[in-house]
Amino acid sequence: MTTSVIRAGGTGVAGVQTTGGDDGALSLKVGPLSTTVEALSITSAGAATLASTLAITGDLTANNFAGRNKIINGAMVIDQRNAGAVISSLGAAKTYIVDRFFYQSGNAGRFSAQQNAAAVTPPEGYIKYLGFTSLGANTPADSDYGIASQIIEGFNTADLGWGTASAATITISFWVRSSITGTQSIAVVNLAGNRSYSQTYTISSANTWEQKTITITGDTTGTWPTDHTNGIMLRFALGTGANNLTSAGAWRASNSNGATGTAAISATSGATFYITGVQLEKSSTATEFEYRPYGTELALCQRYLPAFSNVGNTTGNGQFPALGNGLTTTTGFLQVPFPVPARINPTGVTVSAVAHFQTGVAGATTDIVLSAIGFNQATKDACLITFTQGSATAIVDKPIGLRTNSTDAKMYFTGAEL
Repeated sequence: MTTSVIRAGGTGVAGVQTTGGDDGALSLKVGPLSTTVEALSITSAGAATLASTLAITGDLTANNFAGRNKIINGAMVIDQRNAGAVISSLGAAKTYIVDRFFYQSGNAGRFSAQQNAAAVTPPEGYIKYLGFTSLGANTPADSDYGIASQIIEGFNTADLGWGTASAATITISFWVRSSITGTQSIAVVNLAGNRSYSQTYTISSANTWEQKTITITGDTTGTWPTDHTNGIMLRFALGTGANNLTSAGAWRASNSNGATGTAAISATSGATFYITGVQLEKSSTATEFEYRPYGTELALCQRYLPAFSNVGNTTGNGQFPALGNGLTTTTGFLQVPFPVPARINPTGVTVSAVAHFQTGVAGATTDIVLSAIGFNQATKDACLITFTQGSATAIVDKPIGLRTNSTDAKMYFTGAEL
């Protein structure tokens, strides 16, 4: 048997005593050293007993450990595509706004969207939010839909066990502010669109941040992918007709964009809808929002959108991590390594403006602004892009780097999103 004592406050005042038995059992005692009280005992078989008089305060629970929030960029801080710029009129096709959150609709021109739209003060503890503004009085027809959504990758929802008898309960929490009071709703949907659950929540006061919590029992049937494809789709109804809404509070063998009775934000011209602090966790209760370090959140986003940016720098002279060779006096190729491995091979490249980029050749005294950038091929780890210079120089078979000449320069690689 081995006994260890840690004293605090002087000899004999207070301390912690641990005793390990020869059979592997462990005893933890706390209190004044002359009258310690057993707080925790663990048998050799691994059974643990906590003293009934011992109270644990604070957030020491499994649900408060890192990684519990399955939503990426729930605080809306990452905006690689738009860098905070407004999308003045959202189209009908899926359009990403801040990273990982997109809008999709059966009709174009119903909303504008922007990170920190209208510059209202976010709820305490947050600095960013995602905002939508209705562009007209568009009451949705029965077949219409308009949703803000995030799709969670199946790898990140596998532990929920949905589609099995042990399906876990989830809790969704978020902050919302809207100019429209009354009933609003969310829905969770599977990849096939044949399993869904919708639930309502209430906007009590106009133009006021309110935190909402919705708990959903896990789905024991249906197919919920646990790979790199769509795991769970979380949807916020913004302007959806009756045919795409379902009764709240029950699992259904159908698709859903929200719950019956939801007030359409799109029906009022100038109406606003802002959200932040979105969290989806494996729990029957909501915990505090999980703040991850900015660099960690950015890396999580870049699995779906590998990107490089010079936005925010004080000088336009930036160096992008791309190296290649010249093929002719005006053309060549560059290999761009991604910050993190992409979910799947990207299929395209988008730049802020071609003129924001220029080639740098070893030994040259000036850089040459580009007139074209093209996608060639990509793996999960890197992309090969082609370029054309605005003027001819001696670059054949010479090592070439990629530089920027603008503080607005951005380059991102598309096709890896869900």
